[in-house]
Amino acid sequence: MTVNLSYKKLAERDFKKLSQFISAECGIRVPPAKKTMLESRLQRRLRSLGMSDYKDYCEYLFSLKGMEIEMPHLLDAVTTNTTHFFREPGHFEYLHNKVLPQWHAEHKKDKEMIIWSAGCSSGEEPYTLSMVLAEFAERNPGFSFVVVATDINNEVLEKASLGIYDEERISGIPPLLKRKYLLRSRDRKKKLVRVIPALRNKVKFRRLNFMGEFGFREPMDVIFCRNVMIYFDRPVQEKLLQKFVFHLASGGFIFIGHSESLAGMDLGLEQTAPTIYRKK
Repeated sequence: MTVNLSYKKLAERDFKKLSQFISAECGIRVPPAKKTMLESRLQRRLRSLGMSDYKDYCEYLFSLKGMEIEMPHLLDAVTTNTTHFFREPGHFEYLHNKVLPQWHAEHKKDKEMIIWSAGCSSGEEPYTLSMVLAEFAERNPGFSFVVVATDINNEVLEKASLGIYDEERISGIPPLLKRKYLLRSRDRKKKLVRVIPALRNKVKFRRLNFMGEFGFREPMDVIFCRNVMIYFDRPVQEKLLQKFVFHLASGGFIFIGHSESLAGMDLGLEQTAPTIYRKK
């Protein structure tokens, strides 16, 4: 017997209402082809609420109480979180070999570098960035940094802030960096590692919905916004990228995913390498 058998199907009217709401709240497209996916994602919420009917769930969600309590759970359910350490390694090589030396030569000791991991998921990207930056700082006295890591999903942010991962998830980290920046569990049967406190303290996690105001007081020197835009329609992509560029310092860099493109967008950026752009 499968779990699906205990739930009524999501009615077209309710699906349309939910998809429009999700698009308006966080910009994520949920076309009719993803109706089954949405049903599956919401089943855990129905179980938690003791419901078996999506109609009851919609009535609760769109009530005054539901808007306050349930909306964050809905958005957590529909966001996808696929990531791993040193994903698309060429980006980190370019950051370490090109961006950091140039930035450090220009700023020396007068400024702390701010790097933003937008759509940080469970923390692998910001901790990878922190490792790369810590390695550079070790060889370049006076260099300091902070990594700002944001996501809309509360559940993955809570996990990311702990910095605890299964050993199987750290295969992409070079052996030297594993030894320097990860602590193994005392109970070896658990096969867990944790990012060292000195590195965790360099990453500041916060919840951020791209559809709202970003609220940053200082411009970012580097933005990693990779494999985030693929979930949005083209007009939404361009609007979001304009906001990213607004919060990027002059001469700052933005890294996007290899499946994403800025072609045809007038953003005031110049390409310096595949999927890497600099603010003019």
